[in-house]
Amino acid sequence: MHAILSVFRKEFRENLRDRRTVISALIFGPLFSPLLFGAALSLSIERGTADSDRPVVLAVSHAERAPNLLAFLRQYRVTIEPVQYDDSAARAAVHEHRRALVLVVTDDFGARLAAGEPASLLLYADSSDAPGSRDVGRVTTLLGQYGSLLARLRMAARGIDPLVLSPLVVQDIDVSTPASRSVLALGALSYLVLLTTLMGGMYLAIDATAGERERGSLEPLLTVPVRREHLIFGKILATCAYMTLSLVLTVTAFAVVLRFLGLERFGMSVNFGPLVALQVVLCCLPLVPAGAALMTIVAAFTRSYREAQTYLGLVLLIPTLPLVFAGVLGLRPAASLMAVPSLGQHFLITSLLRDEPVPAPYVAISILATLVLGALLILVAGRLYQREALLG
Repeated sequence: MHAILSVFRKEFRENLRDRRTVISALIFGPLFSPLLFGAALSLSIERGTADSDRPVVLAVSHAERAPNLLAFLRQYRVTIEPVQYDDSAARAAVHEHRRALVLVVTDDFGARLAAGEPASLLLYADSSDAPGSRDVGRVTTLLGQYGSLLARLRMAARGIDPLVLSPLVVQDIDVSTPASRSVLALGALSYLVLLTTLMGGMYLAIDATAGERERGSLEPLLTVPVRREHLIFGKILATCAYMTLSLVLTVTAFAVVLRFLGLERFGMSVNFGPLVALQVVLCCLPLVPAGAALMTIVAAFTRSYREAQTYLGLVLLIPTLPLVFAGVLGLRPAASLMAVPSLGQHFLITSLLRDEPVPAPYVAISILATLVLGALLILVAGRLYQREALLG
C-alpha cells in the first residue's frame, strides 16, 4: 500500500503541474460544460417565450372567399397576408422558404358551406422546417376549432342540442410536480456529468502507459523495486482522484448555474440544492474506478500519446451509450437495468432531479455492480502491466 500511495502522490503532483491536464480536467470540462448547458437552455427558454408571444403570419390565397374564417383567425393573433397563389406557386413559396404557411381557399368553399357540405381548405407547409412546426400546429388547431364551431352552429340551427357532438368530456389531470417537469429540460444533465467525469482523468490515464513509453521513461520505471501491478494501481488511483475532482467541480457548477435558469416561469422547479448535489456525487463515485481502469487498459495497447488520445476519445462514448438507448427506448428503472454501469447512475440522477424516492435495493444494485466492474478492470490492468510486451 505504501508503494501504491507513493506512485499516486508522484502522478498527482506531476499532472497537477501539467497545464493541459489542469485545463481539461479541472477547468474546461467541469466549468465550460455547465455554463454552455445553462446558456443553451436559457436561450431556448427565452426563444420559446418570444415565439409564444409572436403572432403567426399566414399567407392566404383568395382570402375574399372566407371572410368569416379570417376574422376568426385574427381574433387569435394570426396575421393575414393576402396573396394570389395557385397550387404550383404555393408549393414554390413554401419550398423556397419565402412563406412559412400558405392557406388556399378553394373556389367552391362558400357554396359548399352554404349547402352544409364539407368545404376544402389547402394548407401548404414544410414538415422538415423545424422552426415553423409550432406555427403549423397552431394554425391547424385553430382551423379545427373553427370547424367545430360551424358544426355546433349547424346543429343549433336544426334544433338539435350541440352537446350531442360531445359524447365524451375528458379532463386532463396532470399529476406531475414542478421538480419532475424540470427533467424535460434537464434530460442531458446526467450525460454531461458522466462525460466530464471521464474527461477529468483521460490525460492522466494516457500518460500512465502511452506517455511513459513515448518519453522513454517506462522501462526505467519498471526497474524500480516495486511490483508492476502496484505501479499501475497507483496511477489508476491518481486518475480516480482527478476524475473525482472533475465530478465535484462539475456538479457544483451545475448547482450554481441551474439557480439562474428561471424555469419557474414555466411551472418547473430545479431540485438541485446542496444536498441533491452531494447525492449526485455519491451516486457517480462508484463509476470512477471503472472509468479510470478502462481508460488505462485501452492506453496500454497504444504506442503513442496521439494514438491513445484517438482511442480514448471513442472509449468516452461507451459509458454514455446506455443513456442514449434509455432515452430512445424510454427505459425506466428496473433491477436488471440498474446493474448496467452508467445507466444505473443515470436513473439515480434522474430520480433525484424529479425528487422521487428510489428503492434501496436499486441503489445497492447500481453501486455494487459498478464497483465489481471497476475491481475487475483494475485487476485486468494490473495483469497487463506485467507483460513484457508493454515495453515494445
